[in-house]
Amino acid sequence: MKRREFLKGLVFSTVFTLPGICLLPGRLAAAIPPPSVSGALRDRVLVLVELKGGNDGLNTVIPHRDPLYYRHRPSLAVPEPEVIALDGKLGLHPGMKALMPVWNSGDLAVALGTGYPDPNRSHFRSIDIWNTASGSDHFLDIGWVSRVFRDVSRTGNVPQDLVADGLVLGTDSPGPLAGDGMRTLILRNPRQFIKQADRVSVYDSPVKNASLDHILAVLRDVRDSARILKEKFRRPASFKTAFPKSNFGRSMEMTAKLISSGVAIPVIKISHGSFDTHSRQQNQHQRLLTELANSMGAFSGAMRETGQWDRVLLMTYSEFGRRVAENGSGGTDHGTAAPHFLLGGRVKGGFYGSQPSLEDLDDGDLRYQLDYRSLYRTVAEDWWGVAFQAEESFPKVPFLKG
Repeated sequence: MKRREFLKGLVFSTVFTLPGICLLPGRLAAAIPPPSVSGALRDRVLVLVELKGGNDGLNTVIPHRDPLYYRHRPSLAVPEPEVIALDGKLGLHPGMKALMPVWNSGDLAVALGTGYPDPNRSHFRSIDIWNTASGSDHFLDIGWVSRVFRDVSRTGNVPQDLVADGLVLGTDSPGPLAGDGMRTLILRNPRQFIKQADRVSVYDSPVKNASLDHILAVLRDVRDSARILKEKFRRPASFKTAFPKSNFGRSMEMTAKLISSGVAIPVIKISHGSFDTHSRQQNQHQRLLTELANSMGAFSGAMRETGQWDRVLLMTYSEFGRRVAENGSGGTDHGTAAPHFLLGGRVKGGFYGSQPSLEDLDDGDLRYQLDYRSLYRTVAEDWWGVAFQAEESFPKVPFLKG
């Protein structure tokens, strides 16, 4: 296979996106990393689940004892007898019952009222804010995860035996993994990637043209990644736990197989949705939440089966929640704060933050209670042992065991 044919196939099939991989100067010659950081990056996996379109948090974690919830949503409110109670005030949407074993085992944390000051209600701008860990009035061009890896790379602390620094399953954008701070693979199908990339013939000697030499280095890295994946997938993991047959369920199953097969990738990003439920929300939201919970519940089961549960941390995020009041089309419009889920064997289950008041609204929207960057800082510093760089300091959230 010629390199030109391979690159053409990559661009149009979106099996692998060349701009999504960047090798930092001096990366291959980095010093042997200290075991504390390198061990965490090699042995702990962060699974980022983007709820695309803006999930309706108020119908996900439901204040089922608050009469104002039913007053604002006369047709969309979930009847109290159907809510899966988590405590005396809050409960899950009935479609999310598959998460109850994780909750009951103490491995599910719910970050309530997550958002940021001066919220933006544009899909594109708000998800950019979440992806880059920026403020609403600041613009950054590198994802927060990529920024963490960039800073770690400068100290030579990123393990050199990683298949990639990050992996995006599907045809989605890298989001938090975007930028020149890390090597990111974007895969629709890992087996198809292995088949194509393993056939690439790459000139292995340095060339005098710096730009061409960089491209060849990237291609060599792709080829090497494919060979490692091929070796790990000789006997792919199989699970007693059944995953849903939805697109998201298959992505979660592939994530579980990658982790259980011993593929060294610190970050895996997948997405689910769209949750942009402006009209006829009830059935669509029920289906999306059921697929989400069933898939995450199956992921938990598979990780427990294969002894990987303590190695994984799954975190959901979304550009915003929805308005408190339902609209005239049986849906909800763009809002602000919403709850998010964190689960894994090292998670200390329970509620973090506080439920936004329905009596004190911000022009019809929930007021955020927990800055999303506090979650990011906790992941960076307490999961990986890496400093989190942001425009200001945010307190950590103690949802991880020591």
